[in-house]
Amino acid sequence: MISSSIFLGMIGAPQIILIVVVVLLLFGGKKIPELMRGLGSGIKEFKDASKDDAKKDDKE
Repeated sequence: MISSSIFLGMIGAPQIILIVVVVLLLFGGKKIPELMRGLGSGIKEFKDASKDDAKKDDKE
């Protein structure tokens, strides 16, 4: 089994460039901003929900 630190050590600039190129080919340049906005709003909703849960736990 490969540890995560070894795996992360293998990712370099050429691999990141390859990933970016593949994403651009799959989704196109116009779709990327829409995907990032959706991802950002999803993360924001998740954070807000987790904060609400923490507040509910504190009240109980």
